[in-house]
Amino acid sequence: MKKPAVKRTFRLDAALCRELDERARSRRMTRTDIVEAALASLLTPDQEERLEAVLARRLDRLSRQIERLEWHIELSNETAALFIRSWLTNNPPLPDAALQAAQATGKKRWEAFVDTLARRMELGPKFQEEVSLGTRPGTHSSPAAK
Repeated sequence: MKKPAVKRTFRLDAALCRELDERARSRRMTRTDIVEAALASLLTPDQEERLEAVLARRLDRLSRQIERLEWHIELSNETAALFIRSWLTNNPPLPDAALQAAQATGKKRWEAFVDTLARRMELGPKFQEEVSLGTRPGTHSSPAAK
């Protein structure tokens, strides 16, 4: 015996209607059956618990992403700090006579550095991958190569 039905008229977004039609075709169901199932799912008492579980999973994923970002930032900061300390410790100040030539050389070296950095950011390998894999910088090994 069929349950009594009540006819209702609703306006739906055209894109949502297309998705509904496609889902009905792919599952070989009527649009009414899909809408009824969706409404029943939405209106069930455990909906709040399911929503809470979905939100908890999303928050956990975001927390893990933030932890990875923190690690990357810390790695970058430590790398810069070690380089700066090493450079300041090992490079004496230049005499005034050599300053102009050093600045011209420095400009060329800076441009080469920026080009290399852009290439590595686009193509890799990233320094973080080298550190994570335990390889030495400059060996250009990547996860795909292993």
